[in-house]
Amino acid sequence: MAVGLAASGVAVNVTAAEPTLSEADFEQAKTIYFQRCAGCHGTLRKGATGKNLEPENTKKLGQERLEKIIQYGTEGGMNNFDDILSQEEIKLMATYIQLEPPIPPEMSLALMKERHKVFVEPKDYPTKPLHGRNWENFFLVIERDVGKIAVIDGDKKEVVAHIPTGYAVHVLKAVEHHEGMHVDNPGRFWYVMGRDGMMTKVDLWQTPEKMKVAQTQVAYDARDVAVSGDGKYVIGGGYWPPHFVILDGMTMEPLKVVSARGVNIDGEYVNESRVAAVYDTPKAPSWLVSMKELGQMWQVDYSDIDNLTITKMDTAKYLHDGFFDPTGRYFQIAANASDKMVVVDTETQKLEAMIDVDKKPHPGPGANWIDPKCGPVGGTTHLGVGKVTAWGNDPVGHKDQAWKICYEVETDGAGVFIRTHPKSDYIWADQTKHPEPEVQQSLQVISKETREIVKTIRLTEVEGYAAVHIEFNDDGSEVWTSVWNRKDSKEPNGEIIIFDAKTLEEKARIKGLFAPTGKFNVYNRVNHVT
Repeated sequence: MAVGLAASGVAVNVTAAEPTLSEADFEQAKTIYFQRCAGCHGTLRKGATGKNLEPENTKKLGQERLEKIIQYGTEGGMNNFDDILSQEEIKLMATYIQLEPPIPPEMSLALMKERHKVFVEPKDYPTKPLHGRNWENFFLVIERDVGKIAVIDGDKKEVVAHIPTGYAVHVLKAVEHHEGMHVDNPGRFWYVMGRDGMMTKVDLWQTPEKMKVAQTQVAYDARDVAVSGDGKYVIGGGYWPPHFVILDGMTMEPLKVVSARGVNIDGEYVNESRVAAVYDTPKAPSWLVSMKELGQMWQVDYSDIDNLTITKMDTAKYLHDGFFDPTGRYFQIAANASDKMVVVDTETQKLEAMIDVDKKPHPGPGANWIDPKCGPVGGTTHLGVGKVTAWGNDPVGHKDQAWKICYEVETDGAGVFIRTHPKSDYIWADQTKHPEPEVQQSLQVISKETREIVKTIRLTEVEGYAAVHIEFNDDGSEVWTSVWNRKDSKEPNGEIIIFDAKTLEEKARIKGLFAPTGKFNVYNRVNHVT
């Protein structure tokens, strides 16, 4: 699969003792690295959540040791790849990371405009839904292995459409409710970001074959997207090139490129400063843009994009993903490498707090709930340890508890996602990062009242499959989870399992999906339900 990261050339070694690869093997390894490794270790292999993999470090470990690390993973949170890559591919990757990394090309605004496509003109958009379904309870589901998203009717449990998008979609966003701004039918238009930087606009009012209305490639490697509160603009953040792009929210025409390169909180210039989380701020006409390697949160005022105002807040490294508190004022984001949850105040545009937590926090879309003792709290799972951490996040009503750890729950394994709903008595956490199948294939359910694990639910016992990601339906009565094979597949290799949120018993299954991962309920995401 072409992923756009063209090599500048193949390293040629001058001594027989040096690791070498043929040009074909180098290209194969480069593609695997982009698909499986670059997210944690960086395109230039300088490290972030994962360790630095430049030759000066990897050669010290040697071929045999590197193969074992790739095969079995590490206790620090690296996945095991023995059930994803073949032995030949593991050997290939161990050699590849001992060679100099290729430097991919830049991407200009002119090139983005060349790759801009409109499939349905805005003037031809329908004035009412054309399918007669309850689109506000649709789920948009990432189908990782085939570069698509599935649109599923949450009421009828039916797949409405499979929409081609970018490679291995990472995030989808829609216009969310915004203080002081009004948009008709928020949640109708969704913007989808692929790992290959392909951004796709989806119209949920269209018939299935016309739901994909526009697309633009804004990077070669990317993760996140957000929409302005008035729906006028959309922003896409790039891992490579390190920049963010502002586009017209209606047509998807790229308008402005802003470099993310700069000096980090340690005073060092960073060439590969990747843009991770991008969120619209509910209380101001601005986006929050996390600069992963710089250790900074940028608050970007989009009220005048010709004279862009950016406030840069020093925080901690490496910023990854986060979520707002229930008021929409404070943004809580994981700084993986620093083992901290960072909190910024979008009203003062300053750092509010840094909370010391355990190894590599990773809240995904996050979770807020009411604790009997601490009041309002937020919570995260961890990539490096089996634990859920909850902290107070109400500095007005519970000042003594604010930004302090309220409690921790030991889980069976490290996880990626945590989720709840205001009407639910429980918090759900996955354990996808654990290497043992019985743990990796299970979700754990924690009582908000007792703070204890009340149930462990194993979704599958089929070798190579894992349980991942949780999302509630619109009224909080159902919990939707995914089970999928960790190996790439062009055949259906996963399903969604739906549970009753009260009884925790299975209700239904939706099959015929291609590695369903993230699931985004229209109502919950538009209304900031966490």
